[in-house]
Amino acid sequence: MPKPNSVEDFFSTLTQWKKELTYLRDLISDTELEETVKWGIPVYTIGGKNVVGLGGFKHHFGIWFFNGALLDDPHGHLQNAQEGKTKAMRQLQFGSFEEIDDNVVKGFIHQAINNQKAGKEVKIDLNRGADIPPILEGAFLEDEGLKSHFDELTPGRQREYAQYIADAKQEATKKRRLDKITPMIRQGVGLNDKYQK
Repeated sequence: MPKPNSVEDFFSTLTQWKKELTYLRDLISDTELEETVKWGIPVYTIGGKNVVGLGGFKHHFGIWFFNGALLDDPHGHLQNAQEGKTKAMRQLQFGSFEEIDDNVVKGFIHQAINNQKAGKEVKIDLNRGADIPPILEGAFLEDEGLKSHFDELTPGRQREYAQYIADAKQEATKKRRLDKITPMIRQGVGLNDKYQK
C-alpha cells in the first residue's frame, strides 16, 4: 500500500482508530505546530524540527514525542517504544477513546513545544560504534573483504546491521539475517536505505 502524501490521505485510509486519531489531531491543531507527513504518518513540527507524531497500531494508538525523554512526566504516562534502543522518543499510548485525558495530552504537547523553542534536544552520539554480535564477528574473521566493506559504512549503518542480527532470538534466524545482509554490506548500502527515500 502506498504511503500517504498528505494528512488528509492518511486519515482517509484509516480503518481503525479514525475517531481517536482525529480527536488527537484536533488537540494538536489548537497549537502553533505545523502539520506535515513523514514516514507515512502525520508529524507536527516547529521551525522545521519534529515535535510530535500521530499513529495507530493493532492494539493501541497514540502520540509520539520526538524528544520525549526531556518531558517532565511525574506520573509515568510516557513509554519508551523500544527500551534500550530509543534514546529520545517517548509515546503516549491509548487503548480506547475513553483513555484520552485532554489535560495530560495538552500538557505534554505544550512542554514539547516549549522545549523545542528553547533548543532542548536529546543529544545522540551519531558516531558511536556498533556492538558486533558474535555471528557477525565470525563472518568478519572468515572474510576480511566483508569486514573491509563493513568498516567503510557510516556508523549509523553499521549499528543498523549489528542490531538487526542481535535482535534475532534464534541462531537460525541470526544466520538467515546474516545471509541476507552480506550482499548489502558488500554493495555499501544501509539496511533501511529504501525507507529513507
